[in-house]
Amino acid sequence: MSTVSTESPRTLAFVESPVQLLNVMEWAAHARERGVGLVVLSPTDPMSRGQLRRMSELARGEGHDVRWEEARGGALAPFKTVGGLTGPLRRAERIVVGDPFSRYVQLLLGIAPARDLVVVDDGTATLEFTAQLVRREPLVRWHRRGARPSPRDLALAPVSRYARRRLTPRERRRVEIFTAMPLAEVPADAVVTVNDFAWTRAAFGPPTVTEGADLVGTSLVETGVVDVEAYMAAVGRLAREHGVRRYFAHRRESAEKLHRIAVESGLSVVRPDLPLELIARRGPIARTVLSFPSTVLHTLPSTLAGTGARVTPCPIDPTWLTPRTTPTAHRFLTTITPPAAAA
Repeated sequence: MSTVSTESPRTLAFVESPVQLLNVMEWAAHARERGVGLVVLSPTDPMSRGQLRRMSELARGEGHDVRWEEARGGALAPFKTVGGLTGPLRRAERIVVGDPFSRYVQLLLGIAPARDLVVVDDGTATLEFTAQLVRREPLVRWHRRGARPSPRDLALAPVSRYARRRLTPRERRRVEIFTAMPLAEVPADAVVTVNDFAWTRAAFGPPTVTEGADLVGTSLVETGVVDVEAYMAAVGRLAREHGVRRYFAHRRESAEKLHRIAVESGLSVVRPDLPLELIARRGPIARTVLSFPSTVLHTLPSTLAGTGARVTPCPIDPTWLTPRTTPTAHRFLTTITPPAAAA
């Protein structure tokens, strides 16, 4: 297990998911930045941890310095993590973050004096992040907007407000947004760089393309947005109509739901050990890739460009939503689905 160099890297990046780590690597390749100090603020769920371990190996192979932090390993873990990172944070000239909504990241931004900040995609949340910066709204995740703030939210509100100011471009403060998302709103003076997954395409594939269809899973049931029975019925219908053979599980999907999908729909459930962009590029991948509203509708077309595979969106029917789904969440699900996503 590697640690951040005693010399302290010029660029320090904080990631909490495999996709964030992949996007930091894409940014580093685009910027020709080697030796990035990559700090993994490890989550607790096993699938995310496994993918992060694999991604960490790839990052080390690209010359980056990976530091694994058990950031959620008990009540004292946050204090230990923040205390151990204070020195590198204060010396870093550039900070890269994968999730500006993360309370952990917001707290760390309060320590870092760097005036060069980079935000890489944490999935489609980038769309909501940039819109909130433009509107000067509080940083709140899309599926929680409109909900009553918890006591924890209220207690950490000052930290979130300060982080929003830090992430707002100003004189002598450069903010770059490295994204594969189609941004409708961009903060004034922000530098937007398109992530076309050039590193992924160069490092993997091209894949073998097979007949039939693959279906990409979603954690919308687990986040309380979509009713589980409605979701199960939709998966079964798509499997029959499109000849789906494999179901690529989202890393946050429950084991119980995945078992039901395998039994009731007869699909082969695949639990990827790397982000789907890499799995698809390594192959094999079906000629038709179906996906509910999610990040992959915007990332897989770039990843699979020129392969003959086609990414097809499957919109969420309003009748699938749970009673506690806010109108804001429903609108967001609609906006993140492109009209077509062809390779």
